[in-house]
Amino acid sequence: MERNEMELNPRAIAAYIDHTVLKPQASLAEVKKICEEAKEFRFASVCVNPCYIRYAAEQLEGSGVTPCCVIGFPLGACTPEAKAFEAADAVKNGAREVDMVINVGAIKSDDWNLVERDIAGVVDAVRGKAIVKVILETCLLTDEEKKRACDASKTAGAHFVKTSTGFSTGGATEEDVRLMREAVGPDIGVKASGGIKTYGDAVRMIRAGANRLGTSSGAAIAKGK
Repeated sequence: MERNEMELNPRAIAAYIDHTVLKPQASLAEVKKICEEAKEFRFASVCVNPCYIRYAAEQLEGSGVTPCCVIGFPLGACTPEAKAFEAADAVKNGAREVDMVINVGAIKSDDWNLVERDIAGVVDAVRGKAIVKVILETCLLTDEEKKRACDASKTAGAHFVKTSTGFSTGGATEEDVRLMREAVGPDIGVKASGGIKTYGDAVRMIRAGANRLGTSSGAAIAKGK
């Protein structure tokens, strides 16, 4: 997925960005700030914790910026039923994209039936109302597990696979983005997230195959910093 320099100018890259605030101490004022920045730079979405999704959706109404929230975050260790309920509640409160954390423990237990059922439950809960992105937490997986997680996400009906929560031992790498893009093919999105802080980071991830970027540094990236 090569992009030339003209296509990868800072303003163009803004359309790839999910402007994010997920730290536990995030305040309402911080959510308002990132919503204002997202509207200014025309980012793809604003991604918040579920408690703020209604507020973010209200702030973004009519702007063209999509309200997004995380599900089962950051561990992914709750039950499929809990994730499905959380996703349905998020949609009721205005989410139009949900980023769910995969069950890493199920992957490590080789329980791929549970992995797929977990994802499918969220997909079914928001079907026709929201896009589903599956966070693989790639820093905890082997390459083979990453490929199988991509396959499970695709089979379960997810719209994107995503590298990282940003809360574990590592974030997005170009190698993982390439692996994920190859695994899912051209018809499913790949979101790079975790440690993307500069315009150069953003360019590298897009060239590696990402078509969405999760970052709390969106304003700086959109200014070419």
